[in-house]
Amino acid sequence: MPRPVALSYSHGVSSIPLLGETIGANLRRIAAAHPDREALVDVTSGQRWTYAAFDADTDTLAAGLIATGIGVGDRVGIWAPNCAEWVLLQYATAKAGIILVNINPAYRSHELSYALAQSGVRLLISAESFKTSDYQAMVTEVRPTLSDLEDVIYLGTGRWDDLMTAGRADGARDRLTEIEVGLSADDAINIQYTSGTTGFPKGATLSHHNILNNGFFIGEGCRYTEADRVCIPVPFYHCFGMVLGNLACTTHGAAIVIPAPGFDPAQTLRTVQAERCTSLYGVPTMFIAELALPDFASYDLSTLRTGIMAGSPCPVEVMKRVVSEMNMTEVTICYGMTETSPVSAQTTPDDDMERRVATVGRVHPHVEVKIVDPETGRVLPRGEAGEMCTRGYSVMLGYWTEPEKTAEVIDAARWMHTGDLATMDEGGYLNIVGRIKDMVIRGGENVYPREVEEFLYSHPAIEDVQVIGVPDVKYGEELCAWVKLRPGETLTEQDVRDYCRGKIAHYKVPRYVRFSSDFPMTVTGKVQKFKMRETSIAELGLETASQTRTA
Repeated sequence: MPRPVALSYSHGVSSIPLLGETIGANLRRIAAAHPDREALVDVTSGQRWTYAAFDADTDTLAAGLIATGIGVGDRVGIWAPNCAEWVLLQYATAKAGIILVNINPAYRSHELSYALAQSGVRLLISAESFKTSDYQAMVTEVRPTLSDLEDVIYLGTGRWDDLMTAGRADGARDRLTEIEVGLSADDAINIQYTSGTTGFPKGATLSHHNILNNGFFIGEGCRYTEADRVCIPVPFYHCFGMVLGNLACTTHGAAIVIPAPGFDPAQTLRTVQAERCTSLYGVPTMFIAELALPDFASYDLSTLRTGIMAGSPCPVEVMKRVVSEMNMTEVTICYGMTETSPVSAQTTPDDDMERRVATVGRVHPHVEVKIVDPETGRVLPRGEAGEMCTRGYSVMLGYWTEPEKTAEVIDAARWMHTGDLATMDEGGYLNIVGRIKDMVIRGGENVYPREVEEFLYSHPAIEDVQVIGVPDVKYGEELCAWVKLRPGETLTEQDVRDYCRGKIAHYKVPRYVRFSSDFPMTVTGKVQKFKMRETSIAELGLETASQTRTA
């Protein structure tokens, strides 16, 4: 008889049960257990909260929001860089049953208007400005078109203090208590807009149960306890900051440490040193920037133990340097997407180095993962590349008011179709090989840019590299590599191609090489390959009309 084929399916069996409580109830429980531990440190403002103080202040803020007339299920937007108020609002809205709408700090007026209107935000809490963004001017521009938006509170103007004062009024806390009794862990509590490359973003709607449990099990994966202090330079508006960061901390009594409003590599390492942080987060480009600092060796990073590298594919060479040079011996890689709260897979400190640098780990507790043929939906044998699908407590409630869009990604059996190409090995370890839309088809050969990028990272002169597909008359598509060199290094296009030849298949050798000092990125550090493709097509004078991919 033929030997049974092992299929690419895995379930995260766990002896640790899911949390069946709201975010507010969880915070009260943790604050009661660790009242004197630091919960939040904002380095820029110098403010600090113990868990007892943080629990009390989020109660006050929640009561203040209720006193202004904001009710359960209403939407409150937050448009600001990382700051203490962002974190306080995250937990206060959860306690009051209010849905927090995260607004990307990089948005401009058109995007802002869409997000506020689409979600029906009643109250917007906003910074006045950040870097080159004049938030106040943009809000003034779009506000006349927003019928649901009743009020805007700017941080630093005294209106925030008014909210807190309202929350201390007689009876305000009693009303909060009444509301909390009626809340459910399955209530929608957060809307996060996914960054699409075409069309308007969609509002992934997440519940207490979604993000509280995901934060908890991420923290378990990092082995957090109340003794940990987590440096979070990634933005709160994104799941990386507010779930992997804030909720992973507060479910374990650990400290949230905010190094700066926006990412600054030197300030991040200064904060790790000064605050004796045990964990550091970042997307790969952040770690690359930190390692490239001229005075990198001068920072005392001896307190670091763990951390998370996520948000985009993690280059193997970068991960090895983070482990060896930043003392992050227990660093983990997480994989996920906003629609899955976000993490579906994570490496562990016990995984051998090969697993920890070359995979995104195994399926998370209480989550299912399968790899399927994108065309047929059939579960593939282990080792074959296909679309990763995930199912479980972490799958979003849906896209806000867009059931048709929801049905496009969540099937009848509640599997979330990620759009990511992945493989699962015999041990259940997952490797992301690209996006279905990023896969390059050159002369009938499927090329996964991630594989070529990993190879090019091994060149000693290359600091960062991204590979894309561009149109080609003969082959349909050709590879174009964007290369960022290490300081003081020089290479020619031919040098890069010569390095590849004889070491990787000929059809994987980039035909075009573009040297660049920076790549187009989102505010979270995700490389925007579609912009690279547009730039390369324009610069190379390539035709696109007849080169539309049908696969």
